[in-house]
Amino acid sequence: MAVRQRREIDLGAAQALEARAVVIGRVTPNLVDPEIVDQLAAFQFPPLTVDGLAASRQEREAMFLAALDVPTTVESVDHVVDEARGVVVRVHREPGASGPLPCLFSIHGGGYVMGTRLMDDPMHRAYCGSLGIVGASVEYRLSPETPYPGPLEDCYDGLAWVMANAADLGIDPDRVGIYGGSAGGGLAAGLALLVRDRDEFDIAFQTLICPMLDDRQITPSSQLEGLDIWSRDSNEFGWRAYLGPRYADPALPIYAAPARAKDLSRLPPAYIAVGTIDGFRDEDVDYATRLNQAGVPCELHVYPGGPHGYQMFPFTEMSQQSALDVTRWLRRQLARLQP
Repeated sequence: MAVRQRREIDLGAAQALEARAVVIGRVTPNLVDPEIVDQLAAFQFPPLTVDGLAASRQEREAMFLAALDVPTTVESVDHVVDEARGVVVRVHREPGASGPLPCLFSIHGGGYVMGTRLMDDPMHRAYCGSLGIVGASVEYRLSPETPYPGPLEDCYDGLAWVMANAADLGIDPDRVGIYGGSAGGGLAAGLALLVRDRDEFDIAFQTLICPMLDDRQITPSSQLEGLDIWSRDSNEFGWRAYLGPRYADPALPIYAAPARAKDLSRLPPAYIAVGTIDGFRDEDVDYATRLNQAGVPCELHVYPGGPHGYQMFPFTEMSQQSALDVTRWLRRQLARLQP
């Protein structure tokens, strides 16, 4: 299927379109990209609850892991970073690839309450060959069993382990970027802030795909009813689980909810992508804007008619265009970092 260039829509146009098509704050089907509408039925999950969380985890992880049953030449090896906490870094590389190579360190999504490092296997399998990199994906503890700061500290320790073992892994520590989608994007943004402020090592870039950044849920897009894939109620559940007793705390650390950060200077170059029919749309656009205002180069893509997780529809024009856009951006970052 050929990929055609899409004209991206600015936030003002998105909100104007939304105002015509939303009735009493509810998203109507005509807002969603036509290629995706008919496929959404397969992604109508029951509301997240404490009692039903285990079943929801199994159902959603099984859906993602089905994509792993394909042949690959990429070798994937798990390294235990902290056995007691269950922190594992899964390292992916093409056999015979000579280093030191750039590394993409990824954090899986799942609303802070679901997911596994294996979800990023397809991405790393593709990028190891096409970009000539080493991939690394971290297993962090999930909430509500482990609230903030536990999951973020797991990610930090996983990244620190990669940096400390870069020579043995065939990785160039000066060319390590981070990647995260949804809650993984929120953790990646928080990780970038934490790395900046602890100043123990540096990261080269941050790639944030529909990141979950703002616990306050005060933007117009976060208040919409009828959102597909990740609803307003699921969003509140995820934040309550992740923050635990600190939910709604006005003094919440910026690393827990990066949208709260006032100083975004001295962060690595960023890429942010989100759809117009995503509850995270407004907080993501605002974060990208403020990164640029702080002197941090940030490339922003807003895809018309895209619900949360539009990447899960790989045969649609939107998903293919999005994959092309982020791959091109990663290539530019790697070229910029070429020694």
